[in-house]
Amino acid sequence: MTAPRKSGATRVGNVPMTVEHALPRSQPEREGIASSAILQFVEALESQMHELHSFMLLRHGHVVAEAWWSPYRPDYPHLMFSVSKSLTSTAVGMAITEGRLSIDDPVLSFFPDESPAKVSDFLASMTVRHLLTMTTGHGVDTWPYLIARSDGHWIKAFLDVPVAHPPGTHFLYNTGATYILSAIVQKTTGMKLIDYLQPRLFEPLGIRKATWQQSPQGIAVGGYGLSMTTEDLARFGQLYLQKGRWEDRQILTEAWVEAATSAQVSGSNRSAQSDWTQGYGYQFWCCRHDAYQASGVFGQGCIVMPRQDAVFAFTGGIEVFDVQQLLDLVWTALLPALEVEQPAEDAVAQQARAQKLSSLALAPVHFPQALSLPPHFTSRTYEVDVNDLSIESIALDFNQPEYVITFNTPGGQETLHCSYGEWRQGRTNLFNGFNGPWLSGDPTLVAASGGWTGEDCFTVVVRLLETPFYYRLAYHFIDDEMLLEMQVNVTLEVPKTLLLTAHLSARGI
Repeated sequence: MTAPRKSGATRVGNVPMTVEHALPRSQPEREGIASSAILQFVEALESQMHELHSFMLLRHGHVVAEAWWSPYRPDYPHLMFSVSKSLTSTAVGMAITEGRLSIDDPVLSFFPDESPAKVSDFLASMTVRHLLTMTTGHGVDTWPYLIARSDGHWIKAFLDVPVAHPPGTHFLYNTGATYILSAIVQKTTGMKLIDYLQPRLFEPLGIRKATWQQSPQGIAVGGYGLSMTTEDLARFGQLYLQKGRWEDRQILTEAWVEAATSAQVSGSNRSAQSDWTQGYGYQFWCCRHDAYQASGVFGQGCIVMPRQDAVFAFTGGIEVFDVQQLLDLVWTALLPALEVEQPAEDAVAQQARAQKLSSLALAPVHFPQALSLPPHFTSRTYEVDVNDLSIESIALDFNQPEYVITFNTPGGQETLHCSYGEWRQGRTNLFNGFNGPWLSGDPTLVAASGGWTGEDCFTVVVRLLETPFYYRLAYHFIDDEMLLEMQVNVTLEVPKTLLLTAHLSARGI
């Protein structure tokens, strides 16, 4: 791989971006792919995928295309969800290479004090290998049992779940298994997962902004909770493409890379047009076309294509079942362009590609008649009925050009600033507990846009810029009553829509 540049600055669209330790950039044609093909691929993404946040395409170790849909930016970390599993697996591989554990060590050997009073034969035979390949023998994902544990002892919660099948005989996607891998790394190294990876993986690759959520036990969640930038994700994929080598250093052994990305568990139907039936390695999914991927729910992923010497990293807020559609576009609209002989230089196509990539954006709130709709009031305060978000009152200030909405909760005030036709940035904790345990307790970076979208309806879209999520808040006003309809774009289990009712406060504002 070409050595990264060490200093200077570049731009992605209108956003300045530091290139310290950046991956090398190159024109697509120099790396064997036509600018026109990239342009066609991006146009297909725009027409068929409606919530992509970023992507980066690497060919021969060089970035040949990169894009962020405004208001998302290259310097913002993004919640990676189950991409985290592939980095946890990487830490396990490093620890094994250092002789700290063996892949066939029994799981119980690491946790003698947490073992249940009665140990089944299946639990006793469970090994590190079974955790890595999701073949622990459980009949259900253990994850809900971990987060429901009242004392916060996730290791005991995992070990208490009955093992229904002989380990190694039954594949079941099991986020709890990855947490136990994280716990084993911490147990055998004396370091939390992120601290262990810092000098071994993050520093050599130039990954600077990685963070990882922890369990109540102070152990990295492992199966999710990792946040890093799109370029960091691309670096990780490039490391695996290069069989564990980075510049002049072997970060991972070739043997581990080969084993981790090969089908340790046979696919259910390799002839199917699905990338989820091709087999499973050590926390990596095997794909069609001899590729493999680190994959996270809602459209976080890194596809490694060894035959084409290419990496495609992406983030988004995509419905679970629509991620296959994105992969299909990679295979049908991008892969053929990577298999063409050296394309001719095309200055017109290069300019069109550059223009397209620099102008991608997710539109702020816009309603054709919004500016002509007179607001019924400029400021009001509403008392909110009992609700799951513990919101006590909402104060609305609709004096233009900026709208200000203040939520009063037992923990204090949360304020959103928004404008019509543009995004306003801020930070808030308002949404942290609404959509599952995905966010930390820190204020979340958001971009908000709002305006009158009906005679009695004011709508705000709030994008949580370091996550897949955005929320649409529709305030419906009927006399002295208000109905707040709060809807999230993607979710796993909780309802997508929450309704809050409120009445005009006698206090006014």
